[in-house]
Amino acid sequence: MIYRYIEPFILEHLSTVSPKLLLLLGPRQTGKTTLIKKVTGQIAGKTLSLTGDDPTVRTRLTDVGIEGLRPLLEGYDLLVLDEAQRIRNIGITLKLMADHFPRTRVVATGSSSFELANQINEPLTGRKVEFYLYPVCWQEWSDHVGVFAAESGLEQRLLYGMYPEVLMQPGHEKEVLAGLASDNLYRDLLSFAPIRKPELLVQLLQALALQVGSEVSYNELSNLLKIDKQTVSNYIAALEQAYVIFRLGPLSRNLRNEIASTRKIYFYDNGIRNALIGNFSPLALRTDKGALWENFLVSERQKRNRYARRHFVNAYFWRTKQGQEIDYLEESDGRIAAFEIKWQTKRLPKIPAAFAQAYPEHDFQVLTPDNLGSFLRI
Repeated sequence: MIYRYIEPFILEHLSTVSPKLLLLLGPRQTGKTTLIKKVTGQIAGKTLSLTGDDPTVRTRLTDVGIEGLRPLLEGYDLLVLDEAQRIRNIGITLKLMADHFPRTRVVATGSSSFELANQINEPLTGRKVEFYLYPVCWQEWSDHVGVFAAESGLEQRLLYGMYPEVLMQPGHEKEVLAGLASDNLYRDLLSFAPIRKPELLVQLLQALALQVGSEVSYNELSNLLKIDKQTVSNYIAALEQAYVIFRLGPLSRNLRNEIASTRKIYFYDNGIRNALIGNFSPLALRTDKGALWENFLVSERQKRNRYARRHFVNAYFWRTKQGQEIDYLEESDGRIAAFEIKWQTKRLPKIPAAFAQAYPEHDFQVLTPDNLGSFLRI
């Protein structure tokens, strides 16, 4: 079993007298249920475990009042509610639990943010603490197999990604990803999001997969898919809420010719991205190895930043209308760290002079396979 970095922080929260609900969010099949079972097995007291996949549980917890919850919760020290997003109006139900049954600690997991991270934000203000679990991060993997083995298998990770089931079944990655791509991408989206044309969702995902590392134009996607721009925007927002993709905006403050309106879109997992376009060819035969490397580093850095406590940054890319660009930027405490991402380079690039002049308080680093460990260390 791969040790997950957030395990001790979840255990610490559940071991205190904090009355706050614990929400564990993230993509499907990342190990949320396994992690919670492991952690709650270390907590003293009586535990009730329920899942929103069970129709009986959904019926029992949908629009239930205080008196309806009382016989369910009384006598239990801990309630674990898996797949909570499948229960209608779950935010109100969790609020009642927090306000009226403070002696019962509650853990709710969700494989999408449609219900848990969006619709319940208002009712649970001040009553919750959130943790996120993504596909295995680089440090978790290198700790599990050793730094040498992890770095030696870097090409496999660029091709097949970091989902736990993929990592645990070497030789069967394609079959596992085929199942993950369909189940992970469509189950929650079709259940909760306003997706009226699933076939368009597939086409949009494939188009985004082919543009990883490039600026994405909603107008171009609208013309390509023959749908209006607002629908493109809605579908991309839904994919982001389902933890399939995430957006990176441009840094634009000091120069009149900086790009300010476009976005870059990355996938949380390289394996899912490659499954969507049906390409698992070795890197030596690919023309998109640079894009794969960029998606891998940026997505792994997102995990790293989320897991690193007290590490708060704003992430961007940078480009001017004349074509000067920097792949990835982070801003923290008024200082900017700029990163150029190169899979292979005979000559290390220099920071663009226009950027250096406009943002003098900066650091600059070129990221290659030789220094990924320091960039991704938590």
